[in-house]
This record gives sequence, C-alpha cells and structure tokens, in this order.
Amino acid sequence: MFASVLSAAIFGMEVREIQVEADVSDGLPSFTMVGFPSAQVREAQERVRTAFKNNRLSLPPKRVTVNFAPADMKKEGAGFDLPVAAAVLAAADILEPKLLEQVMVVGEISLNGEIHGVSGILPRVIRARELGLRFCIIPQENIKEGKLVRDMQVFGVKTLKDMIRCLKDPEKYGNEKEQDSETEGRTGEGGLDFADVCGQEGARRAAEIAVSGFHNILLIGPPGSGKTMLARRLPTIMPRMTFEESLEITKVYSVAGLLTKKDPLIRKRPFRSPHHTSSAQALAGGGRVPGPGEITLAHRGVLFLDEMPEFSRKSLEILRQPLEDKEIHLSRAAGTYTFPASFMLAAAMNPCPCGFYPDMNRCRCTQGEITHYLGKISQPLLERIDICTEVPAIQFPEMKKKKGGESSSAIRRRVERTQEIQRERYKNEKFSFNGELDGRHVEKYCEMTAEAEMLLEQAYTQFQFSTRAYHKILKVARTVADMEGTEKIQSEHICEALTYRAYDKKYWS
Repeated sequence: MFASVLSAAIFGMEVREIQVEADVSDGLPSFTMVGFPSAQVREAQERVRTAFKNNRLSLPPKRVTVNFAPADMKKEGAGFDLPVAAAVLAAADILEPKLLEQVMVVGEISLNGEIHGVSGILPRVIRARELGLRFCIIPQENIKEGKLVRDMQVFGVKTLKDMIRCLKDPEKYGNEKEQDSETEGRTGEGGLDFADVCGQEGARRAAEIAVSGFHNILLIGPPGSGKTMLARRLPTIMPRMTFEESLEITKVYSVAGLLTKKDPLIRKRPFRSPHHTSSAQALAGGGRVPGPGEITLAHRGVLFLDEMPEFSRKSLEILRQPLEDKEIHLSRAAGTYTFPASFMLAAAMNPCPCGFYPDMNRCRCTQGEITHYLGKISQPLLERIDICTEVPAIQFPEMKKKKGGESSSAIRRRVERTQEIQRERYKNEKFSFNGELDGRHVEKYCEMTAEAEMLLEQAYTQFQFSTRAYHKILKVARTVADMEGTEKIQSEHICEALTYRAYDKKYWS
C-alpha cells in the first residue's frame, strides 16, 4: 500500500517542499530509503522502527520502501523522522492515507517515541501557509515558534501516539492541547542608555545621523575613550521593530537554531559583536550546507566590529559585497544560497597599535607600524563607510559632570521622525532609508541648492573623491537635511557631511 505526506527542508534561507512517500509491499522484510538521503536521514529508519516497537505499533513483516522526492537534492537533518513515521503508518494501513493530505509534518523521534524539537520551524510553517495547507504537525518544543504565524493552524505533539491522535481528529486534539501563543517579552534594552555617555557630543551627533539614515559608521579614538560604549547603545536609539520585522529576524534565528523555547519571538534589534579572531566563514556563513553567519544574524540591526584592524584582511573584505547589495550570496557545489544582510555596520578602532597617534608625546609606534596597522583596512572598504568620526579621550571635568547626557528615548523620538520622512519619500521604491540609495536614486532625491552644489564641487576636486565617496557624502547630507526638516540640501549640510570624510583623508592619505 502506498501513502505520502508533505515535509520541508531548509536550504540556506529557502524552504523547499519534500514529499515523503512510503510503500509497504510483499517481499522479504526490509526497510529501504531512497531519494538522496544523507547519513542523518538514513538513521531515521532505525529510530522510527524502534519507536514503533516501544509504542506497540506492529509493522507487518513486509518490504518497506521510503522515498524523498524530489530525488535530485540531498536531504539533511533529523526533521524527517516524523513524516517518515506518518507515511509508513499510513502505508501499513494503521492510518488512513487521506488523513495525510494537505498536512505538513516535521520532527525528530527518539527511540521511546518522544518527539524532539528541530530548528527552522518558523520558515516551514510560513511556507505551509503560502501553500494553503490544512495544518502543520510540529514538536511540542517548537509550538510557540510555530504559532507566531497567526493565520496557520499548528499542532504540537510530544509523542508518536500524540501524532496519531492529532491526525485522526485534529479538532478534538487541538481543543485538548490549547496553547497560549502570546508571550509577553521584555522590550527593554538591557539597561543601556545614551545618558550614560559622558561628553562626546560630536560622536553622539554622528551616531544619531548614522541611525537616522541607516549609514555605516567608523569610530576612531584612543583606548578607553568610549567607542565600544557608544556602539553598544546604537540599538537603543533605533525605532522599535514592527511585528513583521520581528518575524523576519526570528525566521533567520530559527534557521540558525538560536531561538529560546520560552519566548522565541525576537523583539529587540540584533546587535552582533563577533570577536576579531572570527573567520571569514563565521562572518559570511559557513558549512557544506551554509547557515546564517554574523552578517545575516545582524539583519535589521547592528554588526559591530571592535578593533577592526585586528580582523583578518579576508574577513573584512567579505563585507564589501553585502554592504552594497544588502544580501550575501554563497556558492557551494550543491548550489547558490542567498541570505539577507541589511545591517548597519559600526566599527571601532585605534589610530595606531598603541592607540595614541597623532599625539607624538604619547605614541610609541614607528611610522612603519602605523602605516601597516591602518593598511589592514582597504580603501574600497573605507569608501563603503558613510561616516567616520573621532572619539577623543574624555577630559576630567566632563567625566565628573553629574548631569547625564541626553537619553536614548529622546534621541529615538528624533530618529523616528527623521525615518518617517524617508519612508514617505521612498514609499514607491524598494528601499526606505537614505543609506540605501544607489547612484541613480542619489541624483533623483538628493537635490541641492546652488551654493551647496558649488561647495561639493570644490571639495570633490580638491580632495579627489571617488564617485562612491561623492554619493556617500550626498546621502549623509540628505539625512542631515531630513533631521532639520529641509527639502533641499543646504551648504551647511554638505559641510557637516564632508567632516565625516575628512578623518579618512587624515589617517589614510
């Protein structure tokens, strides 16, 4: 007898439907799997057969064949255990095959019949909704994650017998196992606040501009001046995420297997701060079947590179393509995988190995050491950073001030107002922020006054900016103008934008 059930596999961020087919026929007793299964998937036959025995589900002594269609892609992971069990039960006439129609099943089975959670449940449930299926059966451990998709019926099962009861009467099972899918999580920022930052008015202003227009920012200064402190507070001035954004980021973390069971919905902007020893594969996403790397895990949030020159040249150069395209493409023998990478890059560095250049009274580095240190960051990468600002050492009077700086909530209100202007302006485009403008749209939306255009022309000629640097200046000036509520870019906006490119000329010229 033949039966089949729908499951799904994760390839990068893409969900592909897998039809799990089973046939029980006369012949010597055997259990065969075909359809390009990996070693992990092949082991399912032993787990399923032993789980049947321990739950007193007797298979007839016949030939069992399981096929995974389509057969031209390799099947990975333990999430196929439950659909294999369901298909075999139906093919053995223990379940009616029609009960498996328009149903997606995912889960791992233990030897005693318990169902264990798997990663990547959320994108699978979203795909089931797109296909218009009746319902999904997933592990009970993943039920809160699955029920984030509010318009798709999802049932969580703890054991093999739970799955059988659910398939036979899903409405009754659902009433017995009502789950509370709404979990109230904390939306605070872990106590971080811009009010904690002493002084550094110039760096605070640069940070606000960077967040308002979703620009990349580089902080340069001596050790202990507050570069890391500033960067860690960037998410606190970003607008709070909508539910759609939270779902988008949760989907990434689901594929990476980084969600918590208690509250799987990601509610805060991601802030990823990989160590400088991280490999290029850790940043981009690695493995034979690539998963999300730090670049993708920072999607819709901040990727912070502390001590940027200490990262390997190979790791830093990987950033160039996703900074431009807002997605990253990884090619392997099995195919090409695309991951979202719309993140804001924040980087911090010392101006030299000891950190005190250009103060030659304190700097102990030779000119060769300084040149080698700064040379670890290539000019093409520097030109992809919109804002470069100095974070000087804090003076004693500023450090002892009892009055704190402006709070994150006050800055966030201004950022939200500025971003609303941008969303309204770009409502008919595929992007929402000034930092995402390409060359064609820069000319369309960055209209300048005659004085501003003349000033920019003089600076372009004198400093020999590249075309990319020219566009970066205009995009930052556009954000500054939006912060002041001005439609046309004025000369003072160009002046401020130029100051954020002066430091890269100061250190790397």
